[in-house]
Amino acid sequence: QVQLVESGGGLVQPGGSLRLSCAASGFTFSSYHMGWYRQAAGKQRELVASISSGGSTDYGDSVKGRFTISRDNAKNTMYLQMNSLKPDDTAVYYCHVRYTSHWGQGTQVTVSS
Repeated sequence: QVQLVESGGGLVQPGGSLRLSCAASGFTFSSYHMGWYRQAAGKQRELVASISSGGSTDYGDSVKGRFTISRDNAKNTMYLQMNSLKPDDTAVYYCHVRYTSHWGQGTQVTVSS
């Protein structure tokens, strides 16, 4: 069955960096568009970044220039490099196989001094 396991979240100071990973299994990872979403407390889940099967990327306006999405099809893994983190980036971050119902369990990112 499809499994998506996020890792790399944690507590970081404003201006710091984190790298999230999403290890995928149970499907042909290289064939699917993938995305990172986030949900802050009391807010709706929002798309942070997406990457197509061919490597084309797209970003939410709030993270453009700070976050970078990438994928390693040989390792069945997607990444989110997050730089210049702000308190507003605090949320649970989820890995998603786009246009499907498959989600990871989420990893908490907290940006605070």
